Amino acid sequence: AVVMTDAQFAPLTAALVRTLTDKLYEKRKTAALNIETQVKELFAANQLSQLDKLVGVLRELALAPNGQTRKGGLIGLAAAAIALGKNSGPYTIFLIEPVLACFNDPDLQVRYYACESLYNIIKICKTHSLELFDQLFDVLWKLSADTDQNVRSGAELLDRLLMDIVVSKEDFDVAQLMSLIRDRLYVQTSSNRKFVVSWLNTMLTTPRFTLLPYLSEVMDGLFRMLGDQQAGVRDVTETVLGQFLLGVEKAPDTIETADLSQMLNVLVVHSHEDESPMARKIALVWLDDLTRLLGTKLLFHLAPLLTAALPSIDNDSLKARAMNTKLLELVTQTADLDVDKVVEVLLKHIGHSKRETKVAVLNWIQHLYTTHPEKLFAHMERIFPILLKTLSDSSDEVLLLDLHLLSGVCQHKQNALSIDALELDEESKRQLEGVVSPFLVKFSLSLLQMMRDDRALLHDRGVIIIRQLCLLLSPSLIYRALCVLIAREKSLTFARQIVQLLNGVLLTATELFVLRDQLRRLEDEESRSLFSCLYRSWCIRPVSLLGLCLLSQNYAHAEKLVTHFSQVDITVDILVEIDKLVNLLESPILSFVRMDLLSTQHQR
Repeated sequence: AVVMTDAQFAPLTAALVRTLTDKLYEKRKTAALNIETQVKELFAANQLSQLDKLVGVLRELALAPNGQTRKGGLIGLAAAAIALGKNSGPYTIFLIEPVLACFNDPDLQVRYYACESLYNIIKICKTHSLELFDQLFDVLWKLSADTDQNVRSGAELLDRLLMDIVVSKEDFDVAQLMSLIRDRLYVQTSSNRKFVVSWLNTMLTTPRFTLLPYLSEVMDGLFRMLGDQQAGVRDVTETVLGQFLLGVEKAPDTIETADLSQMLNVLVVHSHEDESPMARKIALVWLDDLTRLLGTKLLFHLAPLLTAALPSIDNDSLKARAMNTKLLELVTQTADLDVDKVVEVLLKHIGHSKRETKVAVLNWIQHLYTTHPEKLFAHMERIFPILLKTLSDSSDEVLLLDLHLLSGVCQHKQNALSIDALELDEESKRQLEGVVSPFLVKFSLSLLQMMRDDRALLHDRGVIIIRQLCLLLSPSLIYRALCVLIAREKSLTFARQIVQLLNGVLLTATELFVLRDQLRRLEDEESRSLFSCLYRSWCIRPVSLLGLCLLSQNYAHAEKLVTHFSQVDITVDILVEIDKLVNLLESPILSFVRMDLLSTQHQR
């Protein structure tokens, strides 16, 4: 056994050290009380060199390789701090540093007693302890994830005490704390995360401290914590983000431009559909609030804001719809808008799986078309084909909005497209040039191509597309464009299907009342020219042509047509068409034909 001598431990005795390092806690406690008395006496007698030696001995004990010896050193250091009381300031570092080393001990009892010792020392040294704040914070952060519950509980008490001391210090260096927090934000362990967020919570609830300048640095880490497995971590993180948001609401203009950009990037990332539900919800709350608070200042960031809002616009529990509405309002208030980036985002989302997102995108394009027509039209070569493709969407709401937009484009005054660019034959060009706008011709060509490639579009949506177009544009221009283009169609079967579609709409749709009336009267050159155009195309569908002749009151010609029907191969398709025409003759729309046929003027 090692022989212990008084000289080794002076001014302590070897006997006292033996008691101090005993296995029994009660003996160690008795020895600690003796040390407390001795420290008080040395300090009172101003024997400061002896006091330094005594603290040095305790330090050596706390750093000894033997666990039992370390426990003695720990309780002895705490006793020395208690004895020094308000005079402990100059000794703070010497008292705390050896205790910090004990937290790396594999023996959980040593770590637990280190918590107890440090608690007592810090309680006495108070703000002097903050000289070692970095080391204390790091140790407590590690202890928050200790394997032993007792050690973690002891560390929590210690943590609260340190927080109280920080809050009490008028000139505490917040930047120092935020640097320590920033370095630990991305650790995945739940208990470590909770430790960091608790510190932020404490600082945010102390009015004297201002954390807003650091928000952009910690925001991403906090949002990641909203996806933590433990509800406790998620809840306190939500509280902290709520407190930060309150701070932003009180002083929105204090956010630096660079910080705002960084914050918006973080919020857009965490509003993504793949993020945790809580992170997504809170990110959109933030974005909605910032849109309300900062107004047109945020329009520089319109493209990323739309990236966040558009995919979530269908969800009533999220703030995306409210935010989208505010952004639409803000766009009307500014002429200086980066439409290029916005168009990129809109075109990316127009093919989204959600109907509500597609509707929102089309509303945005329409809105920009109204508020910034020149800027939007600069992108029309890219937008137009995508709008055409959207015609095949299964939603009627999407289809109607799409047609509304397309019709506006076809009528645009600053239409730079030349009809020569459409590669038409000379006859088609002659019939259309100066009468139908080049974009309407381009649209008609594209529509026919789409219906040729997708017969389901022709059969399922053909009627609604033609009717809606006639509501939005001049029906005579639409019919003229389509009929001229059908004449150059290589597939006779497809051309007949288009004629059947156009004829059916012409003879039944309320939207074409004026056009029917023009064709019935044929009073001016325009209506006669249109009739001639329709007639040439309708020739490939005899029954449709008969209907056109009856509509235009060309009864004598209709009679001649009927006499030629014997030469037509009467298929089931044609019989069905004849049946439909007969039924139409009994409808109110063609009531004038019935009256004419009863008149002696039209009988022989």
